[in-house]
Amino acid sequence: MIDKLEFFIALANEKHFGRAAEECGISQPTLSAAIRQLEDQLGVMLVQRGSRFQGLTPEGQRVLEWARRIVGDTRTMREEMRAARRGLSGHLRLASIPTALAMLARITTPFQERHPDVTFSIVSRNSLQVLSMLENLEIDAGVTYLENEPLGRVTTVPLYAERYHLITAAGSPLSDRETVTWREVGDLRLCLLTADMQNRRIINRHLAEAGSSAHPTLESGSMIVLFSHVRTGRWASIMPRNVAESFGFPAEIRMIPIIEPAAHHSVGLVATHREPFTPLVSALLHEARILAESESL
Repeated sequence: MIDKLEFFIALANEKHFGRAAEECGISQPTLSAAIRQLEDQLGVMLVQRGSRFQGLTPEGQRVLEWARRIVGDTRTMREEMRAARRGLSGHLRLASIPTALAMLARITTPFQERHPDVTFSIVSRNSLQVLSMLENLEIDAGVTYLENEPLGRVTTVPLYAERYHLITAAGSPLSDRETVTWREVGDLRLCLLTADMQNRRIINRHLAEAGSSAHPTLESGSMIVLFSHVRTGRWASIMPRNVAESFGFPAEIRMIPIIEPAAHHSVGLVATHREPFTPLVSALLHEARILAESESL
């Protein structure tokens, strides 16, 4: 039953029998047979079928909620028993908004020093994708904004506040200023994160509140791409201070606080709320709280 529920979750995530089978490491006929057996065991149709996957039935949606809960609890039990036998080990899957990627080393490094048998994988995603991956059991925890958009039922650990700066090359417009306003920044040749990123929605909102708007001539999902274009002197960008500092901040780049308003937005670790947490997630939350306490000192 647990295996079939995992196959069902994979199918709901991938929305394609072939991709779901590949994700589970089985053949497509094996996956299809397992889903039909699950339907027979439960006595309901779970999947709307045609020539291809057409979605879940209402009963399938309800079973998906149970499947995530049951599979999540089973994984927690397995991890807890493994930790009891061998100490903390395993693999942690994390997803982070692009502006927080640079600070993750401040969690993963001390964590790995304490628990050397734990490995990590980290992917960059927008805030909505982070929450979706959490819900679908594709990651163990994420780092995202905590205040601006609904998070759902998650456990949060606030880590730091983003504070926004104009990042521009020396000698470019406004580069000699001590502060700039959001209205002034809107008139510059900007490179910004793509519109699907919450950071971009935050920037758009502050510009609109100041009576301006963003018309970037370059967009990217990568902070490295943005910073490399700022270094050419042809673009400026709006970045959180901590992100700009993570690039080493060469002398030819200016970092100027943006005021009116001097905005800040909370970023933190999020994990699916469950009791008990897996040993790995529990240890990760503990490490995040240590970092949060050090930031508040």
